[in-house]
Amino acid sequence: MITSIFKKSSIVNYALVVILLLAAFFLHQSGQSNQLSTPTDLSDKLLLITLLLSSFFLVNFMVKKNGLTKNSSYTILFFLLFLMIFPIVFSHTNLLFANFFLLLAMRRLISLQTLKAPKEKIFDASMWIFIASLFHFWCILFIVLVYISIIFHVSRDYRNWLLPFVAFVTTTVVFLGAALYFDKTWIDHILTQTQTHFELDYFTNNYQNAALSFYVVVALYFLFSMVISLTNRPLILQASYKKMIFGFLIGSVVFILSPDKNNAMLLFTFFPLAVMTTNNIEYSQSQMYQEIVLMLLITGSFFAFFAQL
Repeated sequence: MITSIFKKSSIVNYALVVILLLAAFFLHQSGQSNQLSTPTDLSDKLLLITLLLSSFFLVNFMVKKNGLTKNSSYTILFFLLFLMIFPIVFSHTNLLFANFFLLLAMRRLISLQTLKAPKEKIFDASMWIFIASLFHFWCILFIVLVYISIIFHVSRDYRNWLLPFVAFVTTTVVFLGAALYFDKTWIDHILTQTQTHFELDYFTNNYQNAALSFYVVVALYFLFSMVISLTNRPLILQASYKKMIFGFLIGSVVFILSPDKNNAMLLFTFFPLAVMTTNNIEYSQSQMYQEIVLMLLITGSFFAFFAQL
């Protein structure tokens, strides 16, 4: 039974996920034209691997530290499966950087439920979001999630509402100073990303279209499942699950607005959807349902991955 493997959290599960991640990464890279022919190519691949492994560590840390899921390995498994649906993610360093900083922001926002040092957490989360927007501009929309978190937890103190502006000014001043000193084209790069593009006309083959269709169906199913069952979740965690819902919706808007659109930009929805999928599996009382859902996700993800190599 597949569920019995990932139902608990263990070193074996983590090792299996890491091995699958590395195998998927190198299989995708082997099909690209830029092979490891120079030290620069090798360093780029090592940077990508480091970002991926760091992201997986953050995902696992957040769900365990904040009790978003039970003691299982499902979340990092689903995060991996969603990556495999869109293997083009493995080639986008900027998006991986942006997503990593968004995960750091999410970590601070989720921990707001403890009400310990809220101002520091709001400032940190805002700063991480603005840093993420330097790699992909429309990630700046995640600042909405900061204000949603303020409404949920610490809305009475007016100073909390001003902290994102302080973080914005701080990040902007540091970025402009660095750009003017090192490379002024950084500013042009940011300005170029402020454009929008709404049409889905970027597909190069039918497999990319099929992968997007599969992901949309999966995402809508687990999104509505979470919305419908939200009131049945523990009261202390409901605000965190609402953040997952809003995080997924904001990530979807980022994908819709982004210029030079491709499936890799759905990366920003992977973490909240992985949490929602995990909750759907864990709260189900039917072993058969769990097996069927898990098998369908694994089969669909592997098929989408190998079809796009």
